[in-house]
Amino acid sequence: MLFESPAWHGRPLPIPLQWVCARLLLCQVTAGAAESFLPGVTRILFLGDSITYGGTYVEYFEAHLFTRHAGRKFEVINAGLSSETVSGLSEDNHAGGKFPRPDLHERLDRALDKTRPDLVFACYGMNDGIYLPLDEERFAKFREGMTRLHQKAEAAGARIIHITPPTFDPGPKARPDAFNYNQVLDAYSAWLLAQREKGWEVIDLHGPMNAELAQRRAQNQEFTFSGDHIHPDAAGHWVFTREILRGLNQPTEDFTGEPGTKELLPLVHQHVRTLGDAWLAEIGHRRPGVTPGLPLPEAKAKAAQIEEQIRALSNKGTPQP
Repeated sequence: MLFESPAWHGRPLPIPLQWVCARLLLCQVTAGAAESFLPGVTRILFLGDSITYGGTYVEYFEAHLFTRHAGRKFEVINAGLSSETVSGLSEDNHAGGKFPRPDLHERLDRALDKTRPDLVFACYGMNDGIYLPLDEERFAKFREGMTRLHQKAEAAGARIIHITPPTFDPGPKARPDAFNYNQVLDAYSAWLLAQREKGWEVIDLHGPMNAELAQRRAQNQEFTFSGDHIHPDAAGHWVFTREILRGLNQPTEDFTGEPGTKELLPLVHQHVRTLGDAWLAEIGHRRPGVTPGLPLPEAKAKAAQIEEQIRALSNKGTPQP
């Protein structure tokens, strides 16, 4: 038995020694759990459009890493870019004619070569239908662009996990007979999920977000995750994070309001933003109006200081695994 030995003639060990043994066992279990989570992964790259660039779900995910896997060293890079598509499509008058939508494939090779990620999360689709009804030509461009992304990530030696696009919410007062762009995203998501048969790793965000929106609106007709139909609020970003954690077999309780994590999140925001802006500048892109980041060496030094503060705060009582 765990807490007995011949030297004690079958009697339980003294409580202090029981506690030591229990702690040693806990350390062994925790170490095993830590190693089983994303084995071999250190650097994680997020690719996506303005929803990813906004980054709240990326920050929640990094907070999970800091608080639930404090013994591991991860590097999270948010390289989301506003307005971007994986399809290469753009409206004729995008941004009032000031610039076309950025095409991920203009920068993808540089992003993979410079960041050298072990794991890539990619969330595209919201912009790829160009907010028009489902069209086979546009749909084909989405499929082709996503396939190229998948192949290039694998060729770079990275594990890639696709995330189906979030919900487009026409709003609680939309006419039932009006065109609903979310139906386009339904089709894009269904195609992505079907790629699981080819061995793709795909986390379904779209379906659960549709379901949760419907459930909450049944309780409150005015409820929405998004005031502009597209960009989720903090609650919507938590659904993002929850589904990613579910896909990685992690606990999915909402930790964002826990006292320790709530205090930690502003620091995590600074950490993700500092590195993300610097990496965007380092990779390069054609999207005007993006805040330039620090030179990468300066950003890494600043992020290291912020990480020290995060770990110090985490050790003061933020939940550990």
